[in-house]
Amino acid sequence: MTPEMPYALHRFKLEDMAGRLNATPHLLRLGRLFNETVLLEIDRDEFYLTFEKGRVVEIKEGPSKKLPWRFALRVKGEALDKFWHPLPEPGYHDIFGLVKYGHGRIDGDILTLVKNLRYFKEFMALGRREERP
Repeated sequence: MTPEMPYALHRFKLEDMAGRLNATPHLLRLGRLFNETVLLEIDRDEFYLTFEKGRVVEIKEGPSKKLPWRFALRVKGEALDKFWHPLPEPGYHDIFGLVKYGHGRIDGDILTLVKNLRYFKEFMALGRREERP
């Protein structure tokens, strides 16, 4: 992945994460009460992830002024690529690290994010590539 990853590759990555989520029972249990739409903005690419009972049931591409979302994670593509490394370097290891070091921001209903923080952080970490021997 590069800092300017094409839009289709972002979508492919998110679909892969949704598939990995369905294969992770403990995460589905954590998110069983999570029924929200989240905006994930990578550089200028917008993706609306709709979660129902902890599963990603839909990924819509934006931008859209009509789709309501509960909270948004807006990140730079290069920073998200570093976040998705198997062992991210300090500052890229956590979504709040990305925000703290100016690589992203969180908007919207922060309380909903905090109530589901472990679930959402582990979902985002599903994008981490596995190291090859």
